[in-house]
Amino acid sequence: QVQLVESGGGLVQAGGSLRLSCAASGRTFSSYAMGWFRQAPGKEREFVATISRNGGSTYYGDSLKGRFTISRDNAKNTVYLQMNSLKPEDTAVYYCAARPAVTGRDRYEYDAWGQGTQVTVSS
Repeated sequence: QVQLVESGGGLVQAGGSLRLSCAASGRTFSSYAMGWFRQAPGKEREFVATISRNGGSTYYGDSLKGRFTISRDNAKNTVYLQMNSLKPEDTAVYYCAARPAVTGRDRYEYDAWGQGTQVTVSS
């Protein structure tokens, strides 16, 4: 099973940008579709974005497309989330996750998770 470690979170002002990274261990990274989810205090974990195994297909949560961009580099075993025009409501812990084969929006379909990285957007 793949192990995942996120990085790149932090404190940013509204309107700013952050790029999150998720490094995966193991030799089978390219066999996994990858996703980003986020969880704000008192709320359920929410789908952010997903990307197919070869990076050719991407899908985003409602209202996030256009501000967030998911990408991956299979040679580096890394998936990224570029976040622009950040808003205070984007404040959450962001998790990357892996699932075999195809992309998906349902968190229960992912079987490997990172520990999360905190993103805080100040107004």
